[in-house]
Amino acid sequence: AFCQAGAKLKVNIACLHHGEEPVISGTGGSGTIFFSHCNLRCVFCQNYQISSMGWGEEISIQSCAELMLSLQEQGAHNINLVTPTHFTPQIKQALILAKKEGLTLPILWNSNAYEKVETLKELAGLIDIYLPDLKYAHSVYSKKYSKASDYPQVAKFALKEMFFQAGNLHINDNGIAQKGLLIRHLVLPNALAGSRDLLLWIKDELGTQVYISLMAQYYPAHQAIGIPELARGITQEEYDKVLDYAQQLGFANVFYQELSCSSEWTPEFCEERKDAENYT
Repeated sequence: AFCQAGAKLKVNIACLHHGEEPVISGTGGSGTIFFSHCNLRCVFCQNYQISSMGWGEEISIQSCAELMLSLQEQGAHNINLVTPTHFTPQIKQALILAKKEGLTLPILWNSNAYEKVETLKELAGLIDIYLPDLKYAHSVYSKKYSKASDYPQVAKFALKEMFFQAGNLHINDNGIAQKGLLIRHLVLPNALAGSRDLLLWIKDELGTQVYISLMAQYYPAHQAIGIPELARGITQEEYDKVLDYAQQLGFANVFYQELSCSSEWTPEFCEERKDAENYT
């Protein structure tokens, strides 16, 4: 169908990832599993080799559980499931199996927020941390750039369910997140993401104590280089305006980045799966 995924799980990289927020990566790294395919078609996707081109290797549910256990043995702070939504039934089975076999780490659902409330309810009790990337405030842009005109409405309902399940982010004495919601938002050039409107919605619906991560790492990847309004990175002024507005609204917990218009934050994907022991 639209996501182009088959019935079997497909994974590109399983690694100890140090490029997440400090409360996720810590010192030991986040035990990250990058799943292939996606239920959006973002023209600027920085992971397009796996999301659109489908690079990766099909694995069994048992193998997925073993990947999680291997990452735990290597010292990961959590198990970080990246772009998992279209494999929800299979991942649910893998999580149940891995927990039976000794998985005790917090489980992190790292998604694009384009998922049904019914899907998220299936995960209740299995997911500790929700890390959604809230992309757009306005449907005209979500349709134009991600082929999902209903994205804003769907994502907002999803975030409410995530917050209901997990609450505000809880961080232990070592500075590592254990449970809760952390909302990511990638600032786009020319205010195309509607960042101010999204921040206002978060304040009104979820409060100012919710943790947010305002990302400055946009660069024109995939098809964006040929789209004039997306064909450049964001400016410091554009990013600062979003940060300033978050401060004006009273958000107490905001992660921010140094401006970067390069691929330094993007993993090096390969056409076949690469596991942590072979990943640098």
